[in-house]
Amino acid sequence: QVQLVESGGGLVQAGGSLRLSCTASRSSFGINSMGWYRQALGKQRELVAAITSGGSTNYADSVKGRFTISRDNVKNTVYLQMDSLKPEDTGVYYCNLRNVFGVDYWGQGTQVIVSS
Repeated sequence: QVQLVESGGGLVQAGGSLRLSCTASRSSFGINSMGWYRQALGKQRELVAAITSGGSTNYADSVKGRFTISRDNVKNTVYLQMDSLKPEDTGVYYCNLRNVFGVDYWGQGTQVIVSS
């Protein structure tokens, strides 16, 4: 069983920055990708950004050029640097880990609120 521990959410004004971190409780062996999803109130959970074990990245169109995902395989940690935040970035951000068998693991979620 993999546990994901997230940190870094909070309240920030529009235009500001936040950095989310997520650490997995196991080694990177068997991990296909790690990423971040978010869920705004009344909306479905959506992919924000993901990074594969080989370093390939994928971003939602709405965050391209503003968010950067990175990972430290030694620390089993994935980061999401969020710059130029907008009120529409508000939501609960969930860390995701997908193993090589396609099984998804989720963190408990961290709240991000961007005030206008």
